[in-house]
Amino acid sequence: MDASISSLTLETKSMRSDIASFQSRVTGMEHRMGTQETHVTTIQDRDQDLSYLRSKITDLEDRSRRHNIRLFGIPENEEGPDVQAFLSSVLPKLTSLTFDPPLEFQRAHRVGPKSPDGASRPRPIIACLLRHTQTRQLLQVARNHGPFQVDRYEIRITADYSKDTNERRKAFLAFRPRLRQLEIKYGLFDPARMWVTKNGVFKDFYNPEDLRLFLDSFQHQPTDSAIPIRPQDTAGDDSYIPTSGLERGGTDQLHVKTLIFRIVGFATTK
Repeated sequence: MDASISSLTLETKSMRSDIASFQSRVTGMEHRMGTQETHVTTIQDRDQDLSYLRSKITDLEDRSRRHNIRLFGIPENEEGPDVQAFLSSVLPKLTSLTFDPPLEFQRAHRVGPKSPDGASRPRPIIACLLRHTQTRQLLQVARNHGPFQVDRYEIRITADYSKDTNERRKAFLAFRPRLRQLEIKYGLFDPARMWVTKNGVFKDFYNPEDLRLFLDSFQHQPTDSAIPIRPQDTAGDDSYIPTSGLERGGTDQLHVKTLIFRIVGFATTK
């Protein structure tokens, strides 16, 4: 009997020792987990800060490009040795605008290296105008007119955006086929914000992923109100990024003005 009690006592002591060891290990793990959670929280906060700073940098870069325009489709060497003089002469004729004072440029040049064989498409020209009002005039006419036909080639005039903004605009424009399929009217506004309207409901999106989730919600829903959408002339041209302002999806100017007035008192959900 005494032997059994002694054996049980030893086993109890051993179990207590094991439990104490486990408690120590659990305490250590809890401490490490607490430390890791603190690190994760710190990293998340810094990630938010970085995202915010990146958005601010993108905004500042876009603002610094507000005087810029990009011209696509002008054949290589067409501009001659003086790009600014060429644009000062061509743009008023191209857009039928009268500028007073005349157009003045801070700088103008081709973008990117020249192709050695000359077989690729001509490089775009980027121009920085001295007066922002003239920049807006040119972009307004380009947006309303579309591509300008000159002899055997087309010239497109667009705004100049930062890389991040261009990527967001391209991501938004990639949804145009789905928007037309779902009979949803849309507009792409400066610098990269898409507004959509469906059955009298208006929404605006700053993130293409949010727009994707919104469209997915219609995937299995029947379209109960048909709104004809006019195809875009540039739907198949991935190299074309619309100019500043509205990229119309079958929406005329009258509808745009009506839409803006209706939105003034309507609370949209991002």
